[in-house]
Amino acid sequence: QVQLVESGGGSVQPGGSLRLSCTASGFTFSSYAMSWYRQAPGKERELVACIMSSTNYGDSVQGRFTISRDNAKNTVYLQMNSLKPDDTAVYYCGAKGYGCRYYPAYWGQGTQVTVSS
Repeated sequence: QVQLVESGGGSVQPGGSLRLSCTASGFTFSSYAMSWYRQAPGKERELVACIMSSTNYGDSVQGRFTISRDNAKNTVYLQMNSLKPDDTAVYYCGAKGYGCRYYPAYWGQGTQVTVSS
């Protein structure tokens, strides 16, 4: 049974930081590209970052967010710095079986991030 469990969301003031975690089970974690997406109210889900052998980022988070993974712990992280109100969204972890160019085969349940003063 595949599971992706996100944690680390919450409320933070503009300029603050949060670190999201996503722990996976039920598939060979090291063989999958891992990604973070987000969806704000009334907007489409968008790619935030992806990691396999290399990393890539959405334009709006480049230079502020860092994705990393620990294959020994089956966990992917998203370090979010210099947060802005526009970063407010539900953040989802996604596992991609064929690399970062493809859509996730598995999703987590999401974790809320709210950036507000």
